[in-house]
Amino acid sequence: MRTESFHAEDLARMLRRTQIATMPELKQALGTAVDVTVFRKLKQLAYRTSYSHRGSYYTLEETARFDENGLWSFRSVCFSRQGTLLDTAAAFVDKSTEGYFVEELDHLLHVGTKDPLLRLVRQGRIARESVSGLYLYCSADPGLRQRQLLARRRLQAEPSLAGSVAEQETVPDEVKAAIVLFLSTLNEKQRRLYAGLESLKFGYGGDQRIAGFLGLDAHTVGKGRRQLLAQDLDLERIRKAGAGRKPAEKKRPKSSPGSKN
Repeated sequence: MRTESFHAEDLARMLRRTQIATMPELKQALGTAVDVTVFRKLKQLAYRTSYSHRGSYYTLEETARFDENGLWSFRSVCFSRQGTLLDTAAAFVDKSTEGYFVEELDHLLHVGTKDPLLRLVRQGRIARESVSGLYLYCSADPGLRQRQLLARRRLQAEPSLAGSVAEQETVPDEVKAAIVLFLSTLNEKQRRLYAGLESLKFGYGGDQRIAGFLGLDAHTVGKGRRQLLAQDLDLERIRKAGAGRKPAEKKRPKSSPGSKN
C-alpha cells in the first residue's frame, strides 16, 4: 500500500506561523510542484481565499478575525466571510440602506469594485440607477431597491455644507464663521465624522472639496466617510480618564513675616 507523501498538517503549521501565504509558498511548504496537490490538502482544512490580489492568498479560518462587516485584512491582503470579491460586493449592496456609488464601495473594501459591480449587474444579481449623474448600485429586489433610492435621495436633498459648496463658488463669510465655530466645539473624531458625512452627501470628489473648505486633510475626511459607511461609530471619549489638565487648586496667600501662626 502506497504511503501518503504529503500531509495537510504541514500546510496548517505553515499558515499558523505566517497567517497568510501564496500558492508558491504553500507548494514549497508541502514539498510539491503541483497546484492540485495543494488544493487537495487545503480541502482537508478550514481555509479562506483573499478577495483582493486576485484571490492569490490563503489563510486558515481560525486565523481570520472578521469585523462586524465580515472583513479582515493582514498586510493589505483582504479576506471576507462572503468569499470572493464578486460575492462580497453583492452582499454589501444588498444589505446597504442607501445603495453604493463605486467610490464608496472602493473605499470600504479597499479594492477597485467597478468591474465586479458591472458583472453583477449583467448577471442580474444587483441593479443600478442614475442618481445625481452617477450610477448608484442597488439591490435587484424591486422593493428594497426603491427603499434604497428613497433613502439616498433623501440624504442628498438635505440642506448641508456639501450643498452649499457644490452650488456656489463662495460661501458667505457669516456661514463660514458659524461652521468654524461649530467645528471648534467638536473633538477630533466628531470633526472627522462630520466631514465624512458631508463628503457622502457631496458624492464623487467630496473628500477633496470638503477638506478644502474645512481646512482638513482629505485623508482625514475619507477616514470619517469610511467609518460612517462601516458603521464604526464608537463615540467614546478620546481622552482617557485622568488625562488632560489637572483642576487648578486654590492657593493660600502667604502669611507676612510679622504674622502669627
